[in-house]
Amino acid sequence: MQLPHHRPRLLEAQPFVEDLIQKIKASKLRVAIVVTTFHNDNDSTAQLVDALCAAAKRGVMVTICADVYTYTEPKEFLLRSPKRQPMRALRAISNERKLKSHGVDFHWLGRNSNFSFAGRTHTKWMIVDDDVYSFGGVNIDKSSFTNTDLMMRFQGEKIADIFFNQHLRLLKADRANHASRSRAIELDDKTTLLFDGGIPADSIIYRRAVKLARECASATLVSQYCPTGKLARILKRKNTAFYFNHWKHAQWVNKGLIRLGMLFSRQQTLYTRDNYLHAKYILFIMPDATKVAITGSHNFMSGSVFLGTREVAVQTTDPKVIAALEKFHKKWVA
Repeated sequence: MQLPHHRPRLLEAQPFVEDLIQKIKASKLRVAIVVTTFHNDNDSTAQLVDALCAAAKRGVMVTICADVYTYTEPKEFLLRSPKRQPMRALRAISNERKLKSHGVDFHWLGRNSNFSFAGRTHTKWMIVDDDVYSFGGVNIDKSSFTNTDLMMRFQGEKIADIFFNQHLRLLKADRANHASRSRAIELDDKTTLLFDGGIPADSIIYRRAVKLARECASATLVSQYCPTGKLARILKRKNTAFYFNHWKHAQWVNKGLIRLGMLFSRQQTLYTRDNYLHAKYILFIMPDATKVAITGSHNFMSGSVFLGTREVAVQTTDPKVIAALEKFHKKWVA
């Protein structure tokens, strides 16, 4: 019998948040969210916050984790006096207070990190009862909903319980100011869930991508940034199509990261669309014509592996997921 988690659905950024809001409004048991940035800064985010508050008020367990990067982005603390709280920080703190006042269990991740780019949580997941949204790059703020990005929605008690256990594991590790080992959890014979726990140089996602790159006949890589390190070197030797933002179209720190990546890897991009690309996936075609995909929050940069960034991804041969990614790629990327 086919299990419910065999019904994945790819959602683009704006439809994703609309779908999430409706699921939260109908939630009965639990809502658990992990994102890098969480802001209440437009109509969609306001509706989401209101839905979260209403859910908590009617007795649903609502737990939210957001990274402190939300209110300490370099463009804020580099340009303003440290004696003044930037508006971005004030807005984030106000949002936190509103959620907590309605009974939401809210946590800032990474408070004890000694360096703004190390120990970050770049993971994105939303658990609503037995629905899981993940394996994409969408954060909760207005700019994220306009990017070229995606989230996958999987349904089923099994995958929801796996993610909720990882949610509790992440919270425990962050409270103790330590990381955890990366984990690969098989969902079925086609699908493996990949969790990077935050130990520097320990990324199961990057390792799986390297392994598949070595074995594949060709590949298509999509990322916000130019890929770097061992993975980039292997893929350059294969028949690989690279799609990432050109540094000229990025802002602030992203501009520098992309420019350095392109300089050191000597890699050009095929991405020419105007919209900012924030999706992250690799489609591999193996020598026997089998297709394998990795999609999630990882940008496939060796730097994030070195710094111990928490990430999440799925490795799959599920034809439904691969077909959805190929359709998204043709519509928004290629």
